[in-house]
Amino acid sequence: MKNLAYIFIGTFLGIVLYKSEAASWFRIYEMFQFDSFHMYGIIGSALALGVVLVLWIKKSKVKSFSGEPISIPDKEKSFARYIVGGTLFGLGWALAGACPGPIYILVGAGYWSIIIVLIGAILGAFTYGVLRNKLPH
Repeated sequence: MKNLAYIFIGTFLGIVLYKSEAASWFRIYEMFQFDSFHMYGIIGSALALGVVLVLWIKKSKVKSFSGEPISIPDKEKSFARYIVGGTLFGLGWALAGACPGPIYILVGAGYWSIIIVLIGAILGAFTYGVLRNKLPH
């Protein structure tokens, strides 16, 4: 039953992102060309809401749906890992026209050519898993 709730929430989020054009290649292209505020507004509002919710979860000791306390550990401070990782992520996003979430939304919307991007994302994650111990963290 719990997994069914996740499917409904994910489907709802996919519909919202598709209808708001957050999964649109054109909107992503506009963002990287600095031609439109649309995507920056979506990302900025998600970031602000995420910061507020994480602070609230940390301060109020909220529990998960299964009753376990939610623990969010502090991130390690490292400049290189975030610059290199963020640059690679951004380049992949700009080249593919989609970040990981919208890849699934675009497949669900019937854009079958995005499956090539999905396969590339899976191979990239697998490659990272293989090379993780050899990379600076």
